[in-house]
Amino acid sequence: MKKHCVDLNKTGQFSRFFLDYIEGKEALRPFYTHLPKLESFKDAIAQKNFPDENRKLLYQALQEQYSGLDLSEEVTANFEAILSKKTFTVTTGHQLNLFTGPLYFIYKIVSTINLAKKLKEAYPEFNFVPVYWMATEDHDFDEINYFKLDGKKYQWSSGQTGAVGDFVLDDSFKAFLKETQFAPYVFKDAYQSSKTLGEAVRKYVNQLFGAHGLIVVDGHDAMLKSILKPVMKADIFDHSPFEKAQIASRKLEDMGYKSQIFPREINFFYLVKGLRERIERSKGGFQVVNTEIRFTSDELAALIESNPERFSPNVVLRPLYQEMILPNLAYLGGPAEVVYWLQLKGIFDQFEIPFPVLLPRNFALILDGSVLKKLEQLGWEGADVFVDFDSWKKGFVARQAQVDFSMKAEKDALSQLFDTKGKEASALEKSLESAFQAGKVRSLKILDQMGSKLRKAEEKRLAVELNRAKAVLDFTAPGGSPQERVVNMMQFYLKNPELIEELLGCFDPLDFNMMVLEYA
Repeated sequence: MKKHCVDLNKTGQFSRFFLDYIEGKEALRPFYTHLPKLESFKDAIAQKNFPDENRKLLYQALQEQYSGLDLSEEVTANFEAILSKKTFTVTTGHQLNLFTGPLYFIYKIVSTINLAKKLKEAYPEFNFVPVYWMATEDHDFDEINYFKLDGKKYQWSSGQTGAVGDFVLDDSFKAFLKETQFAPYVFKDAYQSSKTLGEAVRKYVNQLFGAHGLIVVDGHDAMLKSILKPVMKADIFDHSPFEKAQIASRKLEDMGYKSQIFPREINFFYLVKGLRERIERSKGGFQVVNTEIRFTSDELAALIESNPERFSPNVVLRPLYQEMILPNLAYLGGPAEVVYWLQLKGIFDQFEIPFPVLLPRNFALILDGSVLKKLEQLGWEGADVFVDFDSWKKGFVARQAQVDFSMKAEKDALSQLFDTKGKEASALEKSLESAFQAGKVRSLKILDQMGSKLRKAEEKRLAVELNRAKAVLDFTAPGGSPQERVVNMMQFYLKNPELIEELLGCFDPLDFNMMVLEYA
């Protein structure tokens, strides 16, 4: 693969909020601890005093979660390393999209693996373990039940409810799987040998990335949730995390930044098989929304102690949960993820949990041989593929036109003629000047109509170039969305089984540019 870098500011794909963060805008400094750079990890390591008992719990939980799987030497070594005070994690997280969903699922993990390698080079006395956090507790099935390949949408329809990680791969899934006979063995094997979606995702992620030591963590775990009990009580009974998040959100909004997440007084769901619904206060206690489930304060407090796995943090508290159960130094996320963490630092401070280094995942655009040929024919370079088609077409047709369809000179001459004659006529009769002005308006409209016909004729003459550009931009931004947020990895992986290894060779987690990757 050949790699070209394009400044994120030139892509039109990123919010000012996100760009201000990675550019280190001073006004945002109170909302995070460490600047997003390699040197920050020295302080992050010094601040991360992770309890030994939490290490042991994490190790035990991972042993159980990976029970029955074939582990690479690298994963086994990282398991054992977790018990050492000299071991830290770097983490990314994502939903359980079918067949990995959009490309950036892969980009997140590749970025995280490469960060662990880079940190080992910079701080060789420590160990760094890359982690993928599976969002098994997420319940928004509609966001993950499909993938897109070569312009076609493949979708699993299911009536199951609750946490998607618990979804059973039943007959409806088997019917869906029949539509994907083209899929590589790594996916087929994972899905066909698993009972649940969460089990399948762990298997294929382990197969794809286990050789690089990636560990998959499932937060839907009673042992790990036991660490979160103090947060559950503070949130459900005192609402203190809500207050901290609200303060930060208001400050950011006063600075002109739009909130990415919206905290509630209670930021936990009630979670059992087939159900994940919000907990709210009610008369005499608490209720689970959209159910008949009710609790008194004493009953809920007792349930937190006996069954913490029934409480699932929402987006406001999931980051805190992650940092409490992992010896973590950095979180790598997409643009919206990175900036929503800035609303949460007050919550971390409240519970005296170190705030990690926030890094954007790598951003990439892959161009294959057919598109590269079109780029060459168009005379385009890397940054040109991020243009808006309609804006580009307007300028291109104007530059290439054989006839000046703007008719500016003609319009100017016509306007001058009517203005001059109108003033002359007004000396005879004042109302004639208005008549000449009305005639000018009508005449200019006629020229506009003729100009429009000329423009369409020019577009027809330039149809080959215009269609070529449209094809390129449909490839780089299908439906107007960036390729990495739409296209599934199989679009490239099926043709190039070395895709992941090549991405590992190209990605630099501390290079905040858009990478344009070319392969023939």
